[in-house]
Amino acid sequence: MEPIKIRSLADEALDSVVAAITSGEFEPGQKLSESDLARQLGVSRGPIREALQQLEGKLVQRSPRLGVRVIQFDDDSIEQLFHLREALEGMAARLAATHAPPGWADEAERLLRRDESEIREAQARGYRQHSADEEFHISIARASGSPNIERILMSEVNYQLRIARLKSSMRPGRAEEALRQHFDIVEAIRSRDPDRAERVMREHISSARAYRMANIG
Repeated sequence: MEPIKIRSLADEALDSVVAAITSGEFEPGQKLSESDLARQLGVSRGPIREALQQLEGKLVQRSPRLGVRVIQFDDDSIEQLFHLREALEGMAARLAATHAPPGWADEAERLLRRDESEIREAQARGYRQHSADEEFHISIARASGSPNIERILMSEVNYQLRIARLKSSMRPGRAEEALRQHFDIVEAIRSRDPDRAERVMREHISSARAYRMANIG
């Protein structure tokens, strides 16, 4: 038997605030009120305060006169985030080519087939937040065997890039293009080819960066 895990109210509040910000419920630069958030979530201000403290520098910023606001990024900051993501995910793919457990590639392909079906049904309108696209990248970070890469990508870089993605549109065909790149990444990892795995992942993120920078508005 495994011990029962009871999540704290602060953990629940953290997840709720992250979801609200990264889904666009709160605009970049918008002020966040502890009392309003506590009322909406049905908790005291303590868990909200703790959640916001954990998100400082990641999704929110605090200043003495303005209080807590959703973080804002200029174009240069967004481009730097993509460069950081390219380096980290490239290394994650390289390490996954060596450390991914048996059966990882088959499971990843099943995930991508599901994504392919969703894209077809949505008539290529693009990936949704928390979609198979995001799950795919998370799975590679975990398969890398590097907790530090997983932590930085999942709790910082990708959080912030979700905000940037909210302000850009998805051109027809981009989802299918990204999906083909995903299949190439899986094949490189399945082949246990670290050089190719890193290269195709970097190319994938680089193309995403070029597209996003051309379409952020």
